[in-house]
Amino acid sequence: MRMSTVDVSRRLNAKKSKSIPLGVSVLIAWLAGAMFVLALAPYKIWALAVVSPAILYALLLPEMSGKRAFVIGEAYGMGLWCVGAFWLYTSIHTYGNTPMWLALILIALMGLGMGLFHGFMALIFQRVVGKQPLSFAALWVLQEWLKTWLLTGFPWLFVGYAFTEQHWLSSLAPVFGVFAISFVAVLFAGAVVEILRRRAGYMLASIIAVLASSALWLMQPQWTKPKGTPDVSVSLIQGNIPQDLKWLTEYQVETLKIYANLTRTEWGQELIVWPESSIPMFQTEAMPFITEMVKESKATGSTWITGIPYKDEAAFDPETQPYPPFYNSVIALGTDAKGLYKKQRLVPFGEYIPFQGMLDILPDLAGSKDIMSYSRGSDHQAPLEVRGHKLGAAICYEVAYPDTTRKNAIGTDFLLTISNDAWFGTSAGPLQHLQMVQMRALENGRWFIRATNTGVTAIIDHEGNIVKRAPQFERTVLRGEVQARTGSTPFMKMGNYPILALILVLLLLSYLGRRARMRASVGR
Repeated sequence: MRMSTVDVSRRLNAKKSKSIPLGVSVLIAWLAGAMFVLALAPYKIWALAVVSPAILYALLLPEMSGKRAFVIGEAYGMGLWCVGAFWLYTSIHTYGNTPMWLALILIALMGLGMGLFHGFMALIFQRVVGKQPLSFAALWVLQEWLKTWLLTGFPWLFVGYAFTEQHWLSSLAPVFGVFAISFVAVLFAGAVVEILRRRAGYMLASIIAVLASSALWLMQPQWTKPKGTPDVSVSLIQGNIPQDLKWLTEYQVETLKIYANLTRTEWGQELIVWPESSIPMFQTEAMPFITEMVKESKATGSTWITGIPYKDEAAFDPETQPYPPFYNSVIALGTDAKGLYKKQRLVPFGEYIPFQGMLDILPDLAGSKDIMSYSRGSDHQAPLEVRGHKLGAAICYEVAYPDTTRKNAIGTDFLLTISNDAWFGTSAGPLQHLQMVQMRALENGRWFIRATNTGVTAIIDHEGNIVKRAPQFERTVLRGEVQARTGSTPFMKMGNYPILALILVLLLLSYLGRRARMRASVGR
């Protein structure tokens, strides 16, 4: 007996009627997304990185309309972002002088927008591909990867970060990157749900993936090795400048005094690092101070690295530009030092105005052409050169971009990131940020030194372990040694291409399998 497509639709609708009410599903999805933040730093309850996706998987298993699936996925994403990135509230309300009610609305709108990634993921899972753990994990990784570049990207809250210090799974990082860890964890989450439904077949695939990762951990392959030169002594200067004072013109001299005084006892260390924009003025304005610091660093045999806004007056054409291009940068000066790195990944609305030229046509925003924005640094910049070593740099949140950091790490001996997380106060944001630096160290097999204004200032080894860290919100110096390493991890060579190829193959096979099953149902 042949069944028409109408009959198939009626059967599916009959199954829909047995599903839980939409309002209940939405509430459960929102709570499941919200709980995920507990899997990340500072809480690190990594098991919730499995439980949270498993709940969403279970909610999406019954047959339902694409619209219903989208709403459930959107609710999950909203819970994930409104709670997981609530640290943005501090910068919006406290330092942005935005009323509390408006700041909360902006956080909700951010959650609504970022929730679209999970919303469309749920829609595709329900209506396009076969509903099983492999396709679910593949779609999850796809939406995480999209967050690294779509509309400049916001690559935060990845499942893989929950396993940064769980080396039985994070051993995948130097081979395939953080997305591979996300894939295995979400695959395992879906497989657990299928076991509860008495369908154990998919558990085999997830167990094989976990065992492969564990085998890597047990074998402890050394993708990179010490360069053979003595470790470099470093002093990381944490000025703890209050964010509401940092950019005030009348506080600039005081800021320079604070950093100079903290550094006075550190001259003689091989490497002295100041954090992002620790010199809160252009290099042209701070030249007398910089000259004195360079003189001191050369006299004591130290290399001095500092974050500073850099104005490129040589590239200024007054006929075509309203002002010289300027960059959020880090510069190496003093003994045996050379190089300037210009930030590649700028923060929308924080460092530049998106679509600024288009906004000028709107009457109420006609003044937007007078707003000065940072320029974006080139994708291909030479590493800094310090003490005979190549040093790859990343400024603030661009270290959250796996591929950007990977490219900057190629041919380097160790890595540096400078930041100013004072914008986020005592929230979880700075600790989540530190966790991502640990993952970048793992992926690239390089030591990372991290200098920040208020914390977390830290030294991280090539396996992602925190060797030393300074307390947050203290004016202090973190001293230690950094090991130069040579060689390349598989991830450094191949990037995300292997995991992206895998998920595309899985999604294609799942799509074709679903179409074949639908044709078979119609043909009965």
